[in-house]
Amino acid sequence: MSAAAAQTPAIGSSAFSPRIWLSFAIVTMIWGSTWLVIKTQLGTVPASWSVTWRFLLAGTVMFLISYARGKSLRLTARGHGFAMLVAIMQFTLNFNFVYRAEAYVASGLVALSFALLVVPNAIMAAMFLGQRITLRFGIGSLIGIVGLALMFGRDVLNPAAAGTATLIGLALAIAGMLSASVANVMQAAPAGRRQPLEAGLAWAMLYGTIANAVVAWFVSGPPVFEFSWGYAAGVAYLGIVASALAFSLYYAMIRDVGPGKAAYTGVVVPLVAMGLSTVFEGYVWTPVAGFGAGLAILGLVVALRSRG
Repeated sequence: MSAAAAQTPAIGSSAFSPRIWLSFAIVTMIWGSTWLVIKTQLGTVPASWSVTWRFLLAGTVMFLISYARGKSLRLTARGHGFAMLVAIMQFTLNFNFVYRAEAYVASGLVALSFALLVVPNAIMAAMFLGQRITLRFGIGSLIGIVGLALMFGRDVLNPAAAGTATLIGLALAIAGMLSASVANVMQAAPAGRRQPLEAGLAWAMLYGTIANAVVAWFVSGPPVFEFSWGYAAGVAYLGIVASALAFSLYYAMIRDVGPGKAAYTGVVVPLVAMGLSTVFEGYVWTPVAGFGAGLAILGLVVALRSRG
């Protein structure tokens, strides 16, 4: 074994240190709030153009941060190819599927589908990265998913939501979740861990912007932007905070603790989203939903105490 290899911890071997817990808390709070903000992006501006503006700003911010911190923005040819794949899977397919899914089903169902991200992340990490899935992690994940299913049971079982539209919406949400999972595992792979985090994200977001613009022009026509304070503020929040900041922290978490544990943010994000909905949208909790939230938190504790 080389000295470099000996100094590099195995993927997923790191415990949840205070720094990682802080990153986890920041990411879940940010992404839990995006459900409210995304609503300001849908309507006048087609979804694909809203995604394009989001990552145009996010990529610009990442380039500026890298430059200000003296980080090299150079990537090898293989690094640029890697960044393009991340761009397609995470910043193009994932977000285009998610934004469109919300046109067919309640945002709660979309959030629930992303709670399942722990499953493909853990399975692919085991298949391609040799990361072990412990019994504790599996049990905790199952408890968390059952808890979220109880939380969103009203949406799932709502007769008015049944039919083709629901199937289309869920299919889009699951497609988005699987696209994100591929990008997550790529970040944990040796090729991903060799890429500089800031530069890799900056280039991936730039390539994602280009790909999103192509999709938007093909699907919705020439560029559209809503010149209102509400829309512009939403783009700024989603681009700077929910993308540049949150993805920097999230991808660093993946490299530290592995894609399975990092994806547990998807279980906590709906809890944050529903808490904010209670404050700003008058969401009314039922005893079943409250019990489900408790199970989701219990699952979090069980799963993330796993050392595998």
